[in-house]
Amino acid sequence: MQTQPDSSHAPIAGRFTVDIARPLQGAGGGLPAFAATDLRTGRRDLMAVAVGRSEPARANVLRDLNDPIDNLLVPLGVGSGPGADGAQAYYVVCPAPAGTALGLATKPWTEAALIAQVLRPAAMVLRQLETRRLTHRAIRPNNVFLPEAGQPVVFGCAWAAPPALHQPPAYEPFYSLMCHPAARGDGSIADDVYALGCLLIALATGTAPLAGLDDAAVLRRKLELGSFVVIVGDARLPSMIADLARGMLAEDPDHRPTPSMLLDPASARGRRVAARPPRRAPRPLSVGATTAWDARTLAYAIGKEPEDGVRAIRDGSVGNWLRRGLGDAALCARADELVRQRASETQDDEARADAVLAMRIIATLEPLAPLYWRGVALWPDGLGPALAAARAGDSVLQERLADVIAIEAPSTWAAVRAERCDALALRTTARANQALLRIRPPAGGIARLTYTLNPLLPCGGAIGAAHWVTSLDALAPAMETTMQGGGHPFDSDLVSFLVARVSRDLEMEVNALAAHHGAAFPIMPWLRILAQLQVRYAPHPMPALANWAIAQSEPATAEWQNRDRRSALRETLKHFAAEGNFAPIIAALDDPLGLERDAAGATTAHRALARIDAELSGIALGGPARAAVAARYGQETTAALGLTALAIAILATAIG
Repeated sequence: MQTQPDSSHAPIAGRFTVDIARPLQGAGGGLPAFAATDLRTGRRDLMAVAVGRSEPARANVLRDLNDPIDNLLVPLGVGSGPGADGAQAYYVVCPAPAGTALGLATKPWTEAALIAQVLRPAAMVLRQLETRRLTHRAIRPNNVFLPEAGQPVVFGCAWAAPPALHQPPAYEPFYSLMCHPAARGDGSIADDVYALGCLLIALATGTAPLAGLDDAAVLRRKLELGSFVVIVGDARLPSMIADLARGMLAEDPDHRPTPSMLLDPASARGRRVAARPPRRAPRPLSVGATTAWDARTLAYAIGKEPEDGVRAIRDGSVGNWLRRGLGDAALCARADELVRQRASETQDDEARADAVLAMRIIATLEPLAPLYWRGVALWPDGLGPALAAARAGDSVLQERLADVIAIEAPSTWAAVRAERCDALALRTTARANQALLRIRPPAGGIARLTYTLNPLLPCGGAIGAAHWVTSLDALAPAMETTMQGGGHPFDSDLVSFLVARVSRDLEMEVNALAAHHGAAFPIMPWLRILAQLQVRYAPHPMPALANWAIAQSEPATAEWQNRDRRSALRETLKHFAAEGNFAPIIAALDDPLGLERDAAGATTAHRALARIDAELSGIALGGPARAAVAARYGQETTAALGLTALAIAILATAIG
């Protein structure tokens, strides 16, 4: 009996449903995958690959890879859906692979099968990606599938995690393996060619190269012996595969054959780029616990142990070894120039200046190496996923990345190796990132930058506890549900998320939130934002949020001085809150003409009250004087009456 999809969740991309009761084991290339259905076409041979909360999906690929490619599981949609733990999850929907993953096969492949079923289909896929300026970065045995015997292989989903995050160490070149796993970046199509070469060797030998070794051990071997020698080991390869793999595993990506070349294996086999092996010193140089025999391993040693590396640079050990041990006077001269430049610069932060020196020296010793900063290596385009990984609780990594952004380290790094990168583009991006970092949180800072560089990173804070909100269309409903559950979604994470996602017409309101964050609660900007979210994305009542807004609007209603008007306004707001619509609440609260009339009426009332008070005060202050006048008038009246009575009496006597 088939499980019905959860109707409480909107379909992904408006058309796909996920059945979490039907997991697809081994289909996601190491990531959880579930059966999915297309509601428009009724198609059921689909899967939804789950995305990790701190491992954002590849937004650029999901945006630009919109048409089918043969032998590749292209993305069809992305969005939130039901999670296995009851909370919301996030999925990338793509075709489900047929057959089994190559990682489950142990029998060696023949040379003909490798070329016909693996090499040529892979070359076609990579050429299609290359024309779109995209990379796969997840070519590994458990993510390549064989539908049927004798059929071309199919390359799996590579869009639900940062590039190369889950790659085994054997399948990554040394300059990628040096990096934090989340910071390896999109790389180039040559990096996919490298992984494909490793896959060919694994299938030809029927074994997993360098199995059981961790990243550090594999990296050290590759640096010392070279990728091809380390990966092949003692195995014997078919001659064609051996020649192809030797070129595909070249240390310099410029020396590897392109996907177009690999379509003609015989021609690619004959194309051998003469690469001079790195110069090796007769005696090593020890940097901390790492021993260096050539410039490449020295760069790695300085990057791995930066404090010891800087000490060796500043005391002249590195320069002397480069000149006398390695015999490379030109390289020594460039390193010495960087040391002199460091000595001539006045720095407020000596530790930071030493870190910049180490970064420059590493880029000089090995231009292929990534950006090294205080023991953390990354490619500049891997900065966003690295920040997302650090958000999960790695405070040291976050601090290092913040330093990289604050000093525009990618610009400095690019200037040293300008022939290997687009220095202008990196400088422009670095300045933009630094500008965001300098803005006071929550309008800016590391949280805002993390959301900006990861368009599909979900909102954290209170909302993130049970919801997966990556865009504004899902924000207001998640806030309503959080409020209904007794939570309070209005935190700094929410403000940072809004600042990074909001459209230009709401910038004023969001900036007002950020400016007043932590001070008096700014209810009117929140109301305007909620009203816009409700109108644009969620046109249904939100009584929990509306009631919260009314409770927060007490200072606004208190501005009305007319008691009857104030009471009527509060009753009106309660009515609007029950309806759950924000527009009438704003209209009732944001009434400048009514407030002006209220203020005028209050002024008139105050003046009338002042006149009455003055009269009463006058009456109170004039009492004794009026009493004296009354007493005098009484005496005079009494005297007059007495005289009148006397006169009448005299007159009566005279007459009578």
